[in-house]
Amino acid sequence: MAKVIEAPYTQGVRDAEKVLAVPSVVSKAPGIVMQGRRIRSLVFSTDLAVICHCNADAVLAVYPFTCQPAITQALVGVSQRPVLCGVGGSITQGERCIEVALHSEMQGVAAVVVNTSIPLDTLRGLVERVTVPVVVTVCAADEVAERQIAAGVTMVNVAAGARTAEVVQALRGRYPELPIIATGGPDDASIERTIAAGADVVSWTPPDIRALERAVMEKARRLAKAQL
Repeated sequence: MAKVIEAPYTQGVRDAEKVLAVPSVVSKAPGIVMQGRRIRSLVFSTDLAVICHCNADAVLAVYPFTCQPAITQALVGVSQRPVLCGVGGSITQGERCIEVALHSEMQGVAAVVVNTSIPLDTLRGLVERVTVPVVVTVCAADEVAERQIAAGVTMVNVAAGARTAEVVQALRGRYPELPIIATGGPDDASIERTIAAGADVVSWTPPDIRALERAVMEKARRLAKAQL
């Protein structure tokens, strides 16, 4: 039998990968079915290395620039799980937003995501012309959110900071059947509150890649020094 020799940094890498495990409390979320999978957790990232080393059920890939087809293709190809991709809102609107969404759909995304500042006519155009789910990010359970939901979106993504659970609860009370994604917050307690309020899926922000790299290198140095 071949002998396996581990480099000094191997355990450090494993430790970093453990950090990229979604909090286990997320498993309490009921989830939604997308592309034949039950999705309970989303990793909020566009970093391909993080996505590859994370055990989230799906990917929430939203970034503050106009959606680029090359980026979308890379995300879909690397993720090996459903990708919910941002296609517009405050920066990309109108026909350009719809074109980007249609292109993303052809590339294989599981859903397209727009932010709360999306014009209603653009949102209606997306709902009419895109066949994958349309997700709108909301920050409050207000008239803006009501109009966006009335436009026919498939689901909402609640990102309201410390008020997220409160907003989720208000929306769940008004829309019992509406699929709701929501940010989980900083710890298990906040995630549990979000799920208890009515969230179906929890989005999770992973640790900063630079902090992970620093932790791995520090661990590797300690192990290397111990072997001298």
